[in-house]
Amino acid sequence: MTLTKEQGEELVRLARRTVDAFVRGEDIGTAETRTEPFLQDERGTFVTLKRLNGELRGCIGFPYPVKQLGEAVVEAAMSAAAYDPRFPRVEPRELDGILVEVSALTRPEKVEYSSHKDLPRHVRIGVDGLMVSAPGRSGLLLPQVATEYDLSPEEFLSQTCLKAGLPGDAWITGKIIVQRFQAEVFTETSPRGKVKRELD
Repeated sequence: MTLTKEQGEELVRLARRTVDAFVRGEDIGTAETRTEPFLQDERGTFVTLKRLNGELRGCIGFPYPVKQLGEAVVEAAMSAAAYDPRFPRVEPRELDGILVEVSALTRPEKVEYSSHKDLPRHVRIGVDGLMVSAPGRSGLLLPQVATEYDLSPEEFLSQTCLKAGLPGDAWITGKIIVQRFQAEVFTETSPRGKVKRELD
């Protein structure tokens, strides 16, 4: 966990500029906006778009640190606006009613546990995000999802299994791999407005 509030603000501003320009069909800019050293660090990254009432409007990202942070934010922002299969493309008329959130992730680590009864004790609500995988399937939920929906560790595990296209009780009955990660989360408080750090 290394980002300052100012760096988090820059991530959100970068994502916002990208979403606005991409949706309007404008030039999204080039690398001159991504030359700061922290933007060149490789980190997993997600960009989340929400309506003003908190309803999800798009969320796409990279679970693993496969790209530089600045590049990942730009690509995730475009994908969240246009390529989340759960939603139609964001239209220009929607932009003033959308909040932009950026999550910079730690590298996922496998959760080692002896039995399913032991697993929930390894899940820290408000701290850990989860990734569940089985042959041909995987699903991820960011740590803020558990707090936004007031989930228990057991519920968080079940919802992550469902996100992976698995039965909700797969963490109890199935042979799955569970990974956890943490995230530094920054979000607009109003469209193009102030940015705050989440999960403090």
